[in-house]
Amino acid sequence: MRVVDRKYAFNIEVQTQYLPEQSDERDERYVFAYTITLENVGTVPAQLISRHWIITDGNHQVQEVRGLGVVGEQPRLEPGQSFRYTSGAALPTPVGTMRGSYQMLADDGTRFEAPIPEFTLSIPRVLH
Repeated sequence: MRVVDRKYAFNIEVQTQYLPEQSDERDERYVFAYTITLENVGTVPAQLISRHWIITDGNHQVQEVRGLGVVGEQPRLEPGQSFRYTSGAALPTPVGTMRGSYQMLADDGTRFEAPIPEFTLSIPRVLH
């Protein structure tokens, strides 16, 4: 359920990096790291309960991933606080996209989603 109330607002920034040392291009395995900074820009403390990812490779094959927390944590953020973590994804193509949402629980009991905007995973020299 999405709440459009500014009380429940998060800013999400993503940085990506191709990891050639973990990839094997001959076997069509392209590994990427992504670092996400999640900032509570609302007015109510909230905890990240779970995540939902939609990962699309360069062949338009879609994989959905759901799970509790992120990197083994379920951070609770006060207004103005941020949480940064790094995780990864492997694709069978040199380019793809990720998007999704975090399912959040505010201290007042309200459940809401923090949407993760789509971002691109790409090896160097593929996209300009």
